[in-house]
Amino acid sequence: MRKKLPKASFEFGKNWTKFLALVDETRVVKAEKSLASLLEVKDLQGKTFLDVGCGSGLFSLAAKRLGARVRSFDHDPHSVACAVQLRCRFFANDADWSIETGSILEEAYVKSLGQFDVVYAWGVLHHTGAMWQALHDIQFLVKPGGKLVIAIYNDQGRASRCWAVIKETYNRLPKAVKWMLLCPVFLRLWGPTVTRDLLAGSPLRTWSDHSSERGMSPWTDVLDWVGGYPFEVAKPDAIFEFYRRSQCGFEMAHFKTCGGGRGCNEFVFAKVT
Repeated sequence: MRKKLPKASFEFGKNWTKFLALVDETRVVKAEKSLASLLEVKDLQGKTFLDVGCGSGLFSLAAKRLGARVRSFDHDPHSVACAVQLRCRFFANDADWSIETGSILEEAYVKSLGQFDVVYAWGVLHHTGAMWQALHDIQFLVKPGGKLVIAIYNDQGRASRCWAVIKETYNRLPKAVKWMLLCPVFLRLWGPTVTRDLLAGSPLRTWSDHSSERGMSPWTDVLDWVGGYPFEVAKPDAIFEFYRRSQCGFEMAHFKTCGGGRGCNEFVFAKVT
């Protein structure tokens, strides 16, 4: 029996809906550059791209602008609506970008998808409530010669367990009082950095830089972090070993660590067989 999302889960799609108003050409270009750099390519012409848990749809859009044929899915209907809105804005009625509701934990649905040159699940699988099952199932979606892109929260031991409690508590609180938990966490996450920038004569410099690499929004990311539940973590070695033992023939093509701290470790595996 496959696990389902617990009742105390975060509505990622509603968070992405608010972010969508910030998506402009500058953010889209940053997302394109980030994706091309991650995959070590100039473009994705002639390639197929599967966006697993597409969220806002920003990186589906980036892949489409790089020339890929894109298929996006998310279990959250609000996220699906976000991606549809971006498609309408940038690629209206384009048959080479399909968007649908689906879950990486739905076995029949996953088997119906086929295989793709790039399978992309950045910061997604650790929110499914069944991360290792999702990590197992996603590997079969990659074509021989293709790439699997995943980003998984780093396991900080006790700190990660504390964050899991905070996140679950946040999602169980009534909406009217969520701010009572959100505000102190926000101060914990950003207070020291904002103060340091202010004393250095560069107010909000780090806040501004935070959005520069992937085209994301710092505030959206804060809400995503505090509310992001279900929440699972893994040490890099555990991910390496998991795919080393895979029978799908994966080799590490790229790895970027978060330095042992809070955040995601980033992996790109190449399927060589």
